[in-house]
Amino acid sequence: MEMIVPLLVQLIAGGAGGNVIAQVVKKLNLGPVGNSVAGAIGGLAATWIATKVPGLDALVGAVAAAPADATAAAAGGLNGGALAGQAVTGLVGGGILTAIAGAIKSSMAKA
Repeated sequence: MEMIVPLLVQLIAGGAGGNVIAQVVKKLNLGPVGNSVAGAIGGLAATWIATKVPGLDALVGAVAAAPADATAAAAGGLNGGALAGQAVTGLVGGGILTAIAGAIKSSMAKA
């Protein structure tokens, strides 16, 4: 269960980010399903990339846990700070990937 919750947070936040950017910039809109799918993929990708960047890896909980966090994790708890970081990176990544896909779609429609 502890592996599923972070993935769900990333997917949901990414989908939300994709839909938000599409509402703010109408020409990037891929439709509700397209925004959600592109956003969800972007949310997963951005969080994965954040785990590879020094300094951002601690934001999403990729580094070794501190002793207090290790005790909580061993007891079956989830790290709220890491989930919040994953939500933020998912939101941003979902918005970015949706914007890229929307820009490509818009430019292809003009041609």
